[in-house]
Amino acid sequence: MSLIIGLFTQVLSTGGVQRAGRHAAAVTSAFAAERGFSCRFLSLNDPQGLHSVRVGSSEFSVTGHARDKAQFILAALRSAGRDPVLVIALHPHLAPIIWAMRMRTRKFRSVIFAHGVEVWQPLTWMRRRALRQADLVIGPSEDTVRHLTSTQGISAERVQRLPWGLDPEFEARLAAGVQSPLPAGFPREGQIILTVGRWDPAERYKGADTLISALPRVLQKAPDTQLVLVGDGADRPRIEQLARDLGVCAHTHFLPGLTQDELFASYSACTAFALPSKGEGFGLVFLEAMAHGKPVIGGAHGGTPDVIEEGVTGWLVPHGDVERLSGAIESLLADPAKSAEMGAQGRARVQRLFSFQKFQARLGQVLDDVLLRKRS
Repeated sequence: MSLIIGLFTQVLSTGGVQRAGRHAAAVTSAFAAERGFSCRFLSLNDPQGLHSVRVGSSEFSVTGHARDKAQFILAALRSAGRDPVLVIALHPHLAPIIWAMRMRTRKFRSVIFAHGVEVWQPLTWMRRRALRQADLVIGPSEDTVRHLTSTQGISAERVQRLPWGLDPEFEARLAAGVQSPLPAGFPREGQIILTVGRWDPAERYKGADTLISALPRVLQKAPDTQLVLVGDGADRPRIEQLARDLGVCAHTHFLPGLTQDELFASYSACTAFALPSKGEGFGLVFLEAMAHGKPVIGGAHGGTPDVIEEGVTGWLVPHGDVERLSGAIESLLADPAKSAEMGAQGRARVQRLFSFQKFQARLGQVLDDVLLRKRS
């Protein structure tokens, strides 16, 4: 039986990269089953042992290696001895492992997924060389594709854009009209700006501090505005102190550890969504907010412009520009009819371009095309 091997950094936890990995694994597993292939999925950072994962109607298994790099690499090399037809890796840092696997057999095709910020600067010599040997490198946005060719030096014919899609369970909840209770601490009154992220020092580029800095200006024109920040991290105390220093802590609500039901309810209840980030490779949270019919504000950087259509589904603002950000928020709050139209346009855009079905069809075609290629 022909074998497909998948290499992942992590699939079981929350986060955009992990969710993207689950989606790719689910589609690859279904692709393999339709063709009578088998799959073996290996994860570096997930807990030790075999785990069953369900994404929509698809179910697959992944073997975790509890951050043991030596055992993870050894498992990949052993799998290469089974003469796979295809190896996929869900992060550019895993490219050297595929390169090492070719020491055992050169018969298989390889596909490596990039996400965004990790390829904005030149990778190490070994990672760049290994990445250039892949049959195909996939980026979710035009910006990531540009960095793969210009920054990493991958030839254009080996790079392809393939945007991520909305989670199928998220789509199913929307279609069923599921109503979940709001989480504790979510404001019950006022106009609510929602943001979602990890508030860690390494991810200050997401712009939570810029949102808080914009709040005093917004409150002058819309005094009932509330900012809800979903997520947690080591940088949260600094951001909370900023809210106190600016005198807006009564309008700022941190909600860590929400369940998927509570997050879903938060999207449904907000007036608008904002994440003025400069480091998003794509931005799945924008898809989730748009699918709820909410206008969105994002940074005019990275992959976000691939998702948000400026002036149609929301606004794009330069990272750190408090004046532009506060103006964008004020425009949404001051014109409910325009905001509702943007939200409707956003929902239609997600359905047209970013459904899970679209992602599944695109990735299935990519895998078919790669398997038909001749190794160069």
